[in-house]
Amino acid sequence: MALLSPSVSALKKLVGMCERYAVTHGLKYNEKKSELMLFRAGNKTYPFEQEIELNGAPLQRVNKFKYLGHWVTPDLSDNLDIERERRSLAVRCNMLARRFAGCTKEVKVTFFKAYCQSFYTCSLWVNYTKRAYSDLRVQYNNAFRALMGLRRFCSASGMLAEARVDSFQAIMRSRCLSMWRRMRCGSNGILNALADRWDSPMLARWIRLHAVKLTAF
Repeated sequence: MALLSPSVSALKKLVGMCERYAVTHGLKYNEKKSELMLFRAGNKTYPFEQEIELNGAPLQRVNKFKYLGHWVTPDLSDNLDIERERRSLAVRCNMLARRFAGCTKEVKVTFFKAYCQSFYTCSLWVNYTKRAYSDLRVQYNNAFRALMGLRRFCSASGMLAEARVDSFQAIMRSRCLSMWRRMRCGSNGILNALADRWDSPMLARWIRLHAVKLTAF
């Protein structure tokens, strides 16, 4: 579980509530596996000298932690999580290319769709550099080339269209749209409110993914 608080005093109250709940139900939180992270307020940094204790032991302060498989950092950057996905994609592709080199084209395409198009939590990426995002796109294209035994510099759009495989951009648009639809049409009032905010970073990314840039001559 994760606790979010706008202040130190409020966080201490939340931790205290968890401790009391655990005692009442015969449970105990593991303070050695619990961590503390302080989010930045824009470009500003504030001194943080107080300790947050759980079961009488101070919590270890970290600069990153993985929550449900997604890397979270103090500046809310998604570069680290994108790099996680890029490395995972490279491992999966190398495994497929090594074990199923002798399979038919149709079988390889099926494996690629099943194991190389998941992009776990990609719909949450809103704050990243162009380089990190481009590296993942290049890895996706290279993964398909390696699995299919194609030349390294062959046309990415051409090879994917010929095999009827979604491009990286198409997958990102689909994942983001699916996430936005679930937030707006679901029964969770908090998610509905977040989806209706015009200043939402997720809405801004959705617009960037679907907007068409027109150039006048």
